[in-house]
Amino acid sequence: MTLKKTDAVADIAPENDAQAGPKAELVIDRDAAEEAVRALIKWIGDDPDREGLKETPDRVVRAFEEFFAGYRDDPAEMLKRTFEETDGYDEMIVLRDIDFTSHCEHHMLPIVGRAHVAYLPDKRVVGISKLARIVESYARRLQIQEKMTAQIANTIESVLKPRGVGVIVEAEHQCMTTRGVRKAGVSMVTSRMLGLFRTDAKTRREFLSIIGKPTHSGV
Repeated sequence: MTLKKTDAVADIAPENDAQAGPKAELVIDRDAAEEAVRALIKWIGDDPDREGLKETPDRVVRAFEEFFAGYRDDPAEMLKRTFEETDGYDEMIVLRDIDFTSHCEHHMLPIVGRAHVAYLPDKRVVGISKLARIVESYARRLQIQEKMTAQIANTIESVLKPRGVGVIVEAEHQCMTTRGVRKAGVSMVTSRMLGLFRTDAKTRREFLSIIGKPTHSGV
């Protein structure tokens, strides 16, 4: 989904409805976005025209362009280039400890964590950097962890058609650690197991062992 800078406000539709995430209803130009930041600064009780804050609206908008770059990606497209010259390799492929930063869609506060991604290939494999890019693409959107975990696994299953997919995400949510109950050091773990990772306990245990999780964890 591409949000174009424009002087007008108009209805748009995402380029790829299946992968674009939440639909945007309005195009807002950069000046309007910066003015919204100025309004928030005024609302919290500060002066957006004082020296230390004059450039803040521009900085915030540029930061948001980076934080939420995932809306411009098509994760499925990233996986379309595959390789079949594997000499018959059909064992588990795991990319673990993929660091990411996302943002909670309820409070727009950071979710900081890591993901572990595995699949059992069926003839085709994909470059390992693409697995990290899938995580990054979905992370750089307003998210809840449960949905992000499912999106990563479902996209890999849909495009690669492997015999199984396993995804585990561990993260700390600042909407919980810096406000509300303020419980620092608490992490959330979510998992999505498809194919043999769901139906075969041995496959699931192997995945958990590779990423350093106890096999009696119940994940």
